[in-house]
Amino acid sequence: MTATDPPVTRRPADRKSQLVALAAQLFGERGYSHVSVADIAKAAGVTGPSVYRHFADKQALLAAAVLAGVDDLEACTDRALDRADGLAPDDPARLAGLVDSICTMGIRRPDAAVLWRWNGAFLSHDQNREVAERTTAVLSRWAHALQTGRPDLDDRGARQLAWAALSIAGSTSMHATRIPAARAHARLRLLITRVVSVRTADAPLLETDALPGPQPMGRRDEILDASSELFERRGFGNVGVDEIGEAVGITGPSVYRHFSSKVAILTSIGQRSAARLEAGAMAAHAASRTPQEFLSRLADSYVTVLTATPDLAVAFHNGTVLRDVDARDLLAAQRQYVRRWVELVCEIDPGLPRAEAAVTVHAALSIANDAMRMRRGRDRPELPGQLALMMKGVLGL
Repeated sequence: MTATDPPVTRRPADRKSQLVALAAQLFGERGYSHVSVADIAKAAGVTGPSVYRHFADKQALLAAAVLAGVDDLEACTDRALDRADGLAPDDPARLAGLVDSICTMGIRRPDAAVLWRWNGAFLSHDQNREVAERTTAVLSRWAHALQTGRPDLDDRGARQLAWAALSIAGSTSMHATRIPAARAHARLRLLITRVVSVRTADAPLLETDALPGPQPMGRRDEILDASSELFERRGFGNVGVDEIGEAVGITGPSVYRHFSSKVAILTSIGQRSAARLEAGAMAAHAASRTPQEFLSRLADSYVTVLTATPDLAVAFHNGTVLRDVDARDLLAAQRQYVRRWVELVCEIDPGLPRAEAAVTVHAALSIANDAMRMRRGRDRPELPGQLALMMKGVLGL
């Protein structure tokens, strides 16, 4: 090569894996609908046609990213349980090793725990079935490990705690708080250790009939109710205004007499759920004498709002849509609500850094949010109380 020769651009040894990793990161940050192939290509420093040499389309990239996450989940479990083979069945090091592996995965690849759960609507039936079967097999192995030395823990309870551990591991991808890896690992390990020690069978029933805040009344709320159920069941992007109108017995164009757009409906759903959360927080504060009692009542109130109607889940699952529109007041209210939890955790444990308190709160919230997203046992009357109890366990209550 001479001084006048152009520089040689070397292709990464595994461009395909690089594209999958970048796609997973972008899908996790923005949501599948808000990421284009051009975005992925730009992040990789290549052209769009270069991406298509490896993948037929964006959906193929999503499928590859999701399955790569499942691969990581399986590999993490294999390593942890293989290391435990020589230990006695009741040796606490068996569970500790598994928890450490889960935490490491949560820090290095948080999308491995959450990407498939949040984008299942964009996968094919066969892809979703493969992910579900493989993930369920992994969680069954975790559940079996949790049951060792725990005669009080039945199969359902063990699986529930395993799912909660996975939610905590993936919770780091659901918020902006970032702390050094060693501190993050230590915090996640503590939180997972807390939740797997919970006896969910002891959870009291949580009454979810007395929903705080404004109650539906009139045509506008009928539209919000119908939209919320449709968005939750089929996804915001897959529901049209005509379907919303049909659900309440009016024409699609008539919906526009009450709301300017479908996004305006989503924003109103979010505002209604935020009002209910705030009403629940005010009631919890009025009935509490200590920070611990206030935080405990907040957990009950959150689960009540989350499980009584689809509103809160719909607003949470469509956060990327709300960030793209002028919903600053709503987003500010949501952040302020979470900030109240963080402040209470800091008040209860004054020596805890605020960042660790934030990680703790988001881990607790993720347990309930993920359970509703995955529709696990949603018809069981004991579920709300069990979710609240696991959240309180994570919060150290």
